[in-house]
Amino acid sequence: MKTIFNYIIVLSLIIGISLSCSNDVLDENPPHILSGETLYTNLAGFEAGLNGLYSIARHHRWQSEKIEHSLNGTDNVCSNYRRGNIYYRWEDTNSPANDILLEIFSFWYEVINASNTIIERAENQDVDWNGGGMTPENNKLRVIAEARALRGWAYRFLSSDWGDVPLALEEYSGSTIKTDWERAPRAQVRRQVIEDLKFAQQYVPTEASLQGRITKGAVQTFLAEAYLTINKPDSALYWANEAINNPAYKLVTKKYGVVANNPDVNAFGSMFKEGNQNREEGNSEALWVWQFTLNSVDERGNEMSRAIVGNYNQININGVRALQYTWERGGRGKAYFGLTKWAIDAYEPQDQRGTNDILRRFFILRDGQYNAPYPADRLPKDYKYGDTIWCHWENPITEKNSSLADWPYPRKGEGTDPENMSADFSWSDLVYLRLADTYLLKAESEYKLGNSHAAANTINVLRDRANASPISANDISIDFILDERSRELVGEEDRRVTLTRTHKWYERTKKYNLYGGDKVAKRDTLFPIPQAVIDANLTKVMPQNPGWN
Repeated sequence: MKTIFNYIIVLSLIIGISLSCSNDVLDENPPHILSGETLYTNLAGFEAGLNGLYSIARHHRWQSEKIEHSLNGTDNVCSNYRRGNIYYRWEDTNSPANDILLEIFSFWYEVINASNTIIERAENQDVDWNGGGMTPENNKLRVIAEARALRGWAYRFLSSDWGDVPLALEEYSGSTIKTDWERAPRAQVRRQVIEDLKFAQQYVPTEASLQGRITKGAVQTFLAEAYLTINKPDSALYWANEAINNPAYKLVTKKYGVVANNPDVNAFGSMFKEGNQNREEGNSEALWVWQFTLNSVDERGNEMSRAIVGNYNQININGVRALQYTWERGGRGKAYFGLTKWAIDAYEPQDQRGTNDILRRFFILRDGQYNAPYPADRLPKDYKYGDTIWCHWENPITEKNSSLADWPYPRKGEGTDPENMSADFSWSDLVYLRLADTYLLKAESEYKLGNSHAAANTINVLRDRANASPISANDISIDFILDERSRELVGEEDRRVTLTRTHKWYERTKKYNLYGGDKVAKRDTLFPIPQAVIDANLTKVMPQNPGWN
């Protein structure tokens, strides 16, 4: 365990290149899987390196432990069937010895070292940057910009969750491994985030250089958030407006694509349906959409559906488990975590963000013809096809009231293999960042600048789209903005990052999360540095966060 942190930053490049060079897997003597010297010689090699970097990055929604770390243990998401024990037990489980925390901490340094490798190798003098319809210099700058955007994105999480962290800005390999890391102050790390993002936004294109990659609008949105984090709302407002005023990015205000004629889906919900998530499919609001393809080289999909889709097949009605797994219902959900009762109740009845096509509150019993090719639902006594089976959320999830099969769930991450309802993964593409987030960051900036009237107007753009009641300047507060972020972005945003940034994580988690929130302490605002990382720092003492010394 003492050297695991050092091994991880070396292996990140190897993993990334291996996942991005699918044809080379078939070659007995692949010329450039493990060698940066042979890979990073031309534009095609750097594109392969970027593919590897993005493949690593999307693990953030690839594995339930990483998904849970960003969403669970907050005001709007709590454990249900339980996965990681930190988020419902806290106390001694939130420990430097916790393997999940080590895995997540190390994951971010995988992203960082893969980014650093690209950034550093791009400065080699003999690279052939020709190709792709751009000038060699523009190709080089765009490649560096994408790598710096993802490095800044990774440090966004590390500084939020752990505070002071090692600041690695160079490629590390076997010959350059350090054993004397120092934890850079959180403020310094956040300045680096801004520096990376400011550089990136100049050269990352408005439309992603390849489907699944980051866009200029996404970088500008993260930049607005980063300036709010250091309490510079004027700069945050500038960058939010830069994204919002780009004519390529528009809020979705009407149904489109595969659900254009579906009466059960509204404009808001249409963005999350399979076949509609990508900008190329009509989603003008999407700023970063992660790609998952069944039978690809990287065979695992995303675990959003398994982690948060309800365990509806276990709903027992008069002794009968009535509901079959179907593609329309999202496949085999396990409901490791779910929405808090507060999050479910936060919507007005007419708010389209809380209707059944986007927040599952009920099921309809269906016959074999409707469910085909899946089996007909089983009929409990005194029920018939077409009857409604309601979820129940009258009482909150608590330690004594959990593992609830009939709990409502968000449908933003639904999706599975249509031919395998027992699949552990979804291969549906995932909307990770939308322009709606940018609007909410703009409203927060306006509020912090003392212009609550402007903040209300900005939020009303989203509320009008959702058919929610308009608000006034008198309604605006930081808590209202956080409430609105939940209504708009639950199941999408990295909620813990938002609550930590606004200094509201402890207060709101304690108030609204009754299964875990009741056990959090103020020290849990930061996670402990994994002990394996401290032990790997052989030649210099690395201090621990307060509360775990």
